[in-house]
Amino acid sequence: MNALQTFLRKQIRFDRNELSGAFGDMGTDIPLVVGLIAASGLDGAQVLIVYGIMQVLTALIYGIPMPVQPLKAVAVIVITQKISGNVIWGGGFSIGVIMLLLTFSGLINFLSRLIPMVVIRGVQMGLGIQLGMLALQKYIPEGGISGYVLSIFAFFIIFALLGNRRLPPAFVVIFIGILYGIFTYQPEVFSSLKKSFHFDFVFPKPNDILTGFFLLAIPQIPLSLANSILATEQLIKDYFPEKTITSRKIAVTYSLLNIISSMLGGIPVCHGSGGMAGHYTFGARTGGSVLIYGLMFITFGLVFGGKANILLSFFPLPLLGVLLLFEALALLTRITDVTNEKKNFLIALIVGLCSAFLPYGYIVGMTVGAILYYSFSDRAYIHEILKYVIHKKVNRSLTFK
Repeated sequence: MNALQTFLRKQIRFDRNELSGAFGDMGTDIPLVVGLIAASGLDGAQVLIVYGIMQVLTALIYGIPMPVQPLKAVAVIVITQKISGNVIWGGGFSIGVIMLLLTFSGLINFLSRLIPMVVIRGVQMGLGIQLGMLALQKYIPEGGISGYVLSIFAFFIIFALLGNRRLPPAFVVIFIGILYGIFTYQPEVFSSLKKSFHFDFVFPKPNDILTGFFLLAIPQIPLSLANSILATEQLIKDYFPEKTITSRKIAVTYSLLNIISSMLGGIPVCHGSGGMAGHYTFGARTGGSVLIYGLMFITFGLVFGGKANILLSFFPLPLLGVLLLFEALALLTRITDVTNEKKNFLIALIVGLCSAFLPYGYIVGMTVGAILYYSFSDRAYIHEILKYVIHKKVNRSLTFK
């Protein structure tokens, strides 16, 4: 019992900074989760509760602010094409299985060694650009003049308090957002509370898994490899160098979360470097922020149920946009450690622009960046990769014999 308590103390902490960090990923998550529920007709209570459970599990497994996020490519396709729940669950299940196969085949480890850090920095830059554009073009303009005023006010508060451990900035901004919501809310928001909910287990049918594979998994997997696995692994090395968390472990939990979520009637999910940057930027240093975040979603699911869209009608979008903007800036600033060499900076810039603006930009950016890097790099790095591959093949052949 004492060993368990010691372990949890190291992994999970509850304080004002963890509470502040818990709100660091709201700008990305809430609009996508609500959009998925609205477009697909999924049961809001079940989706929110399952989503919260996934956060709690991840917090306990990792003990760092390793968040769970909606799969972005899947979310865009579902929201724009009104995909049904059965296909979403089938797609989530197929994504989990594919990533599990890639993991146990050794491909994830190989890619982790093959893709140089300068390319990963470019991927993070591309994601930062996309999140920043989303904040500036969609969220912050909502609400007109009052929305801009609220955003500017929140921006200066965050900027002034960034890094302050006694008064974390996200805590202040969320408090302002709650006050704003209370003074501007519509009466039907609270009159629509749901007193009960039902919970159904789901077993995706083969036809739904196949449809979900072609419709959702194929566009999503390249983005997941780049951002959810490789970029997240690199960010853990940046923020928590004392931790030994490999791309293989990240891929395994990614896989299992999707398989479990799809069978519980939830939405497809991932880990993500953007979410981790958001939690960390606003103060989180343990799994406590993610645990708090997960409990928030479970509470919303139990209280609000199918009326999940009240989350957006209550909390002002411009403030979510400002939180998202700082999450984007945290990712963009990671490129500074490759600016000392002009060639590396140029490669990272090319990867970032490809990732942000091209169709299937993440896989295009990674491929182009790796080709450029190896075309101009010294042979030592390539030699190390070849040694790794040969060593793996020899070990595998000896095992089979």
